[in-house]
Amino acid sequence: MALHSVAVVLQEPVALFEYGVLAEVFGIDRSEEGIDPFDYRVCAERPGPLDSHHGTAVVAAHGLEAAADADLVAVPATSAVPSPAVLQVVRDAVERGAWVLSVCSGAFTLGAAGVLDGRRATTHWRHAAELAERHPLATVDPDVLYVRDGTVITSAGTAAGIDACLHLVRHELGASVATRIARRMVVPPHRDGGQRQFIDRPVPVTDSESLGPVLAYMSENLAEQHAVADLARRAAMSPRTLARRFVAETGTTPHQWLTDQRVLRARELLEESDLPVDAVAREAGFGTAALLRHHFTRGTGLSPSAFRSQHRCPA
Repeated sequence: MALHSVAVVLQEPVALFEYGVLAEVFGIDRSEEGIDPFDYRVCAERPGPLDSHHGTAVVAAHGLEAAADADLVAVPATSAVPSPAVLQVVRDAVERGAWVLSVCSGAFTLGAAGVLDGRRATTHWRHAAELAERHPLATVDPDVLYVRDGTVITSAGTAAGIDACLHLVRHELGASVATRIARRMVVPPHRDGGQRQFIDRPVPVTDSESLGPVLAYMSENLAEQHAVADLARRAAMSPRTLARRFVAETGTTPHQWLTDQRVLRARELLEESDLPVDAVAREAGFGTAALLRHHFTRGTGLSPSAFRSQHRCPA
């Protein structure tokens, strides 16, 4: 389907940034840059001002009927429970082959409408587990910036909505148009990596008196090799009992837990220090830069060098 008309369906409270992403990409007239303007419609079940809970109101000039023939129905983030009328708008759009796009927690509206069933989807990493629990027929990927499955696009949190919108523009109108819009917004037309690079994975807390000291010892000695047998002796239990209790308490194996903590340490060093990658690898416990690159890329979606270039704060 072509992309000429865009209907943004607002629900109260309106998430200002996520709504602003849609307004910035689709709502601005860029005729002077050789881009045909979109027929942009801001819709709500009851037209008029809608509260954002931040002292700002957003006015929806149209009712939901304005979304009935839109090429794209977009749903920004909201904490609202979607009404039957809003859900029907989403279902109707999918059924007629229109594009449907959600930004951040707007994916919950799509899920409630049933259009994520049997599809891959994403949302902000903080909400991914809840989305998967509420909609078990959907395959929720918490690591990516956006997912396109058929004519349904879901984006991760906040700024990832820009990536999703530009992807749709690129798909429908070509890379040149997407690049011109991105340049005007002063954003890259395409970002590498996914939201794994932004996920904060703290050290798991355990109430187990036997495992607490073991986890502390491992985290304080990342550069050491930690065989299960050695950890079991430290915890005064058999290797099989340790392995079983470790998974029960932390949700992962000793080896994977140690690898995750090493990746976290490498992230800190790449963000906060000027150490060469070889030194980061040794300090984080990986030993070699090659091993660091392998595990770091698998854990964050970016190479150590790319991660540092995107996340290192200049002095």
